[in-house]
Amino acid sequence: MQLDWTGLAEVAAVSTGVTVATVVVFALGVLGLARAEAAREGDGATDAVGPVVAGLCFLACAAVVAYGIYLIVPQFH
Repeated sequence: MQLDWTGLAEVAAVSTGVTVATVVVFALGVLGLARAEAAREGDGATDAVGPVVAGLCFLACAAVVAYGIYLIVPQFH
């Protein structure tokens, strides 16, 4: 039995990269919600950009999770 170490390294690198990117995008979504809440508490103004950015970030995270499930479950292919 021989292992394809290059393939293993590629999978590990892509997995790490996607994981870090997903965490960063999720953190940006939380930041968008926090800024909208801070603007609402500070001067009572409504910040429309924060919730929109948060929604897009969370949607992107959900898309990554759905794609991962699609790749894992063989009945979806």
